[in-house]
Amino acid sequence: MKLTHIDTLLVANRGEIACRVMRTAKAMGIRTVAVHSAIDAEARHVREADMAVDLGGAKPADSYLLIDRIIAAAKASGAQAIHPGYGFLSENAGFAQAIEQAGLVFLGPPASAIEAMGSKSAAKSLMEAAGVPLVPGYHGDKQDLETFREAAARIGYPVLLKAAAGGGGKGMKVAESEAQLGETLASAQREAQSAFGDSRMLVEKYVLKPRHVEIQVFADRHGNCLYLNERDCSIQRRHQKVVEEAPAPGLSTELRRAMGEAAVKAAQAIGYVGAGTVEFLLDERGDFFFMEMNTRLQVEHPVTEAITGLDLVAWQIRVARGEPLPISQQQVPLNGHAIEVRLYAEDPDHDFLPATGTLALYREGATGDGRRFDSGVAEGDSVSPFYDPMLGKLIAWGEDREQARLRLLAMLDETLVGGVRTNLAFLRRILSHPAFAACELDTGFIPRHQQQLLPSPGELPARFWLLAADAWVQTEAALKRADDSHSPWATRSGWRSAGAAEVDLHLSCQGTNRKVRAGNQAHFGDDTLQADIEGTRQRLRCIRRGDTLYLQWHGELHALTRFDPIAAAEASHAQHGGLGAPMNGSIVRVLVEAGQAVEAGTALVVLEAMKMEHSIRAPEAGTVKALYCCEGEMVSEGTVLVELES
Repeated sequence: MKLTHIDTLLVANRGEIACRVMRTAKAMGIRTVAVHSAIDAEARHVREADMAVDLGGAKPADSYLLIDRIIAAAKASGAQAIHPGYGFLSENAGFAQAIEQAGLVFLGPPASAIEAMGSKSAAKSLMEAAGVPLVPGYHGDKQDLETFREAAARIGYPVLLKAAAGGGGKGMKVAESEAQLGETLASAQREAQSAFGDSRMLVEKYVLKPRHVEIQVFADRHGNCLYLNERDCSIQRRHQKVVEEAPAPGLSTELRRAMGEAAVKAAQAIGYVGAGTVEFLLDERGDFFFMEMNTRLQVEHPVTEAITGLDLVAWQIRVARGEPLPISQQQVPLNGHAIEVRLYAEDPDHDFLPATGTLALYREGATGDGRRFDSGVAEGDSVSPFYDPMLGKLIAWGEDREQARLRLLAMLDETLVGGVRTNLAFLRRILSHPAFAACELDTGFIPRHQQQLLPSPGELPARFWLLAADAWVQTEAALKRADDSHSPWATRSGWRSAGAAEVDLHLSCQGTNRKVRAGNQAHFGDDTLQADIEGTRQRLRCIRRGDTLYLQWHGELHALTRFDPIAAAEASHAQHGGLGAPMNGSIVRVLVEAGQAVEAGTALVVLEAMKMEHSIRAPEAGTVKALYCCEGEMVSEGTVLVELES
């Protein structure tokens, strides 16, 4: 077979995965081309590419989902091949077909394979014919409520509704009872239509306490197909993975082989080529059931790379050129253990709502031996409401699971993000939890340990406020005198005036305002604050960015600002009864009218942000006094949408 020439590669994606693909391409001597939306013109993946093409627009539908513009960009830039990354068009058969028809190379499977697995319903039928075990469910063409009601009654509640053309947890919702089915189905259909342009759904039995174990497969154009061990992705929230690890803890050699061979059988049944992942549910008895096949490179592929020593993106490029797989199944390595966590811009204290804003502070944990950080952002970048809120991935490898876990905890401790809410502290709590350390894993892990993983935000102690005041005074003086190179405040030595006068400050943190007196109880220098805390000398991370001070306390980074108590009092008469937008987004449904009586919990407005739906519900019974939004409107975080009257 004559090898296909590839010296320029266009990456039809953004963020972390675009940067990751470009890194390997450059290492192989291949030029890289980025595409971007109008608001991504200065994004990191654009800065790291050799060339960049503006697709225009802001929403995915106006930019990253425009097949014709992406292909035109490839031709204009001289790219012979296109890598889809994950998400967006990565599992779109029409995209793969259009690339082939344009005479370009698609770094993914044939369009026929994507089409076969792109519909979860059709995929399950194929797997059933191939003898792969399935979870009981309905995967048919009828999409009316009555059909789903009958199927759910036959299967038994709870049931899981899933987008037939989807993935990544979007368009996926659980109905606990028949009473919930109608509203849950309608919401899942809207979410699926928005994310994938396809509202078709399937329904399955919701297996209790399952593990999510997936097999990485790889196939070439010469008939070779193998599996590169497995990954456990059981730690999830909102049906989206949070922690992934390889190999799956406690999996026997025999079960690994059985699942791997089933995955290869699934890939071969559809003539697969390239990287793919076959996902299974594994129950407590060791029985496994086919869920779906993702016909692309997975977010969690780095843990597989860590335990095999292989570069899966390099394999994708070589297979696309027409090269055979370089090793056989018997030669697949399995060395040590790797764990990955996904760093998201989101608010764990408020049901993981996506967060937007500017990364005023962004420092990644150190990389090196057994440490890897894949990200798509840098300090100063903006997190918009239009795309997935993942900032990056932290990956640690160790000779055993415990070494990998401890290394990853150290990386999390070194990672600092300010200006946007993140799940950083939440990730630390997961990895530190005794049940995680003991490998007690299943998809219900987070809800089961919610009290420890998502504790109610407690009141910050007086000691914190006193140290914050000291830090504020010292960093404020350093900022004011930074232009004087001879000033002791401009040095990095940690010098401070021992006799500085006490100062009263009004500081705000986490919605709490305090009057506090700085009293020279701490020593600031080199972005750290040294102080005596509970009888021991401790070093706290302390970083100033403009009018905000970031101070680490018990592993969490807190943002402090000055506030004007008089102005705060004047603003306290804000509109009573107004329900505001919890994040930036667009209004997709207005479900009530002015004057309508509603019960507590009634859905009033549906807001879409980062391709997920969020319902604004009545906190108590009352009457809708006024509506301040309409369907299709873009709104900012905090904008009053509905006014209720008790």
